[in-house]
Amino acid sequence: MNNSELQALKERYVAAGAASPNEQFAAYASNAEVWDADGKRMIDFAGGIGVLNVGHRHPKVVAAVKAQLDQLMHTCQTVMPYEGYVRVAQKLSEISPVRGHAKVMLANSGAEALENAVKIARAATGRTNIICFDGGYHGRTFMTMAMNGKVKPYQGDFGPMPGTVFRAPYPVDYHGVSEEEALRGLQMTLRTDADPANTAAIFIEPILGEGGFYAASPAFLKAIREICDEHGILMIVDEVQSGFGRSGKMFAIEHSGVEPDMMTMAKSMGDGMPISAIVGTDKLMDSSGPNSLGGTYTGSPVSCAAVLAVMDIFETEDILGAANRLGDKLATRFAIWQEKFEFVDNSRSVGAMAAFELVTDKASREPRADLAAAITAKAKENGLILLACGMHGNSIRFLMPVTIEDEVLEEGLAIIDKALSELTV
Repeated sequence: MNNSELQALKERYVAAGAASPNEQFAAYASNAEVWDADGKRMIDFAGGIGVLNVGHRHPKVVAAVKAQLDQLMHTCQTVMPYEGYVRVAQKLSEISPVRGHAKVMLANSGAEALENAVKIARAATGRTNIICFDGGYHGRTFMTMAMNGKVKPYQGDFGPMPGTVFRAPYPVDYHGVSEEEALRGLQMTLRTDADPANTAAIFIEPILGEGGFYAASPAFLKAIREICDEHGILMIVDEVQSGFGRSGKMFAIEHSGVEPDMMTMAKSMGDGMPISAIVGTDKLMDSSGPNSLGGTYTGSPVSCAAVLAVMDIFETEDILGAANRLGDKLATRFAIWQEKFEFVDNSRSVGAMAAFELVTDKASREPRADLAAAITAKAKENGLILLACGMHGNSIRFLMPVTIEDEVLEEGLAIIDKALSELTV
């Protein structure tokens, strides 16, 4: 079927709230390129929203999934466990920088990982309050919607959110929130809303994902660690988007040297196969009763096979080096654009987790979400998949596979350069 035929079916049968506004339908993909149902080639700078750090259909992942399909597809691991689940748990325990010996629970999505992290934190501490940060994004389930630091489009239509979720400022100097002010805001939250004696955990993204690709400094993350230790609160880092090499390290928290009590991860750990994980210290992960954690499809054999292949790719193909080299190339190009265009500002990157902002001008720093929408639309017209993000909707983020070929990268960057040059401010 072609794009127009599929679009007609989508309009008739797919719920409006779940339907993509994109009228192109993916038919085939390889590394950083996608072809639609009409045969049009697109360069992919979105990577399935950070899912494809090692590229579309990496040969090792495809081979591992095919081999697993010949052996076992499903038993539900709580009914009859299998080797893949425990091997993935072992691998994640070995590489995750949590305090002490780590244990693992596998789930299906980032939101499900966050939901279970809340459950485990409450079971381990006997406390109920959760503190999150402005601009944070944790998912679309009810608890994670409450945890998100942004109302639209995630919460607006769905009525009251779960209680005992509180918020603190995330430090973004460019938009007027210093680290000092953010820490003062967190302390105020602990004094006025979330009694430390009843606060189970502080959740933080080391680098905001949906919130704009702003990185918390090592000093800020160390201060969070100290506040948690002072009050017996768990520090839980959300690495769903920043993990698995995006930042130039396996996990973004490693840039700070801080060891959290628990981590959540998903997206690129399975290179497109649905899987997520909660990794925490053994005492925390063992705190709830028998059969209190799990799900029918959690840690499916096929997804576990994909994760093990991804781990092998990281060990043999210098993915972290590729991420850092890609980040350097993006930073160089961003600096050129920031010098050339008055409306391009605040370019930033940690490894290949990179973004810049579109503003009225560098003096006012007034966000221009309309320009971000214009550049992503123009990029699409010219064969490039590109995403905006941020609290103000004015940041352009880069999530292409870190394995992208140089010539494909340059072709995509040239499309953006042309779009920037053609924008009418």
